[in-house]
Amino acid sequence: MKALLEFLGLIALVQGGMGLLHEFTDWKIGFVQRIDLLDGLEVYASITLVVLACALFAVAERRRPD
Repeated sequence: MKALLEFLGLIALVQGGMGLLHEFTDWKIGFVQRIDLLDGLEVYASITLVVLACALFAVAERRRPD
């Protein structure tokens, strides 16, 4: 379970970082900008993904190894 939480945290961190990179450099990378529901809210969604990644890493750190 710890490895799964770390993997999900890594995915969330990478996608959040790529979403922020897309917003500030206009590179066409990441998954957040492809979701039409989040049109205009991409920065907030990317920041939320980064915070979620930190939370997942914290939960994974507190769990015992499997």
